[in-house]
Amino acid sequence: MSDVTHILSAIEKGDPKAAEQLLPLVYDELRKLAAARLGDERAGQTLQPTALVHEAYLRLVDTDRAQPWNSRGHFFAAAAEAMRRILINRARDKGRHKRCGSWQRVDLDDLLVADQASEEELFSIDDALQELARRNRPCAELVKLRFFTGLTLDEAAAAMGIARRTANRYWAFARAWLFDALRSE
Repeated sequence: MSDVTHILSAIEKGDPKAAEQLLPLVYDELRKLAAARLGDERAGQTLQPTALVHEAYLRLVDTDRAQPWNSRGHFFAAAAEAMRRILINRARDKGRHKRCGSWQRVDLDDLLVADQASEEELFSIDDALQELARRNRPCAELVKLRFFTGLTLDEAAAAMGIARRTANRYWAFARAWLFDALRSE
């Protein structure tokens, strides 16, 4: 059992000191992911990578609401989901004030990661991704890892504990499904 998995198990059991031990082990990796995602953000972006990592981390290791962590991959998948939710909520809040949530068409081929998407595109993608998750959860999880944290296909496959070939199939299906869903919108 890796150090991260062992510490996650201790957090699950309610050990408050375990969360302090986890942060140094995962912080650099989470910080790199957040910095890469926010590095190409449009001018005027106020969210810093450090703030995104800290907010996601606090959601993940809340000892009052202990969560069962099966592995390091499970933790990073949850981190991807937490970052996705934070980015979507920020975009929704901004959209509410500026444009009253207007929609527009999204071309997935032009978007590689969430930080390149406009607020409207994020809303459309998030809605389509929620529908994909209801139909095919593993494919949706792979998209979250790739789109919201910027993991490569190999890194996402490792985080999910699946083979590269399986990840290729999931990615091909998810892209085609999302393309159709977003085109019909």
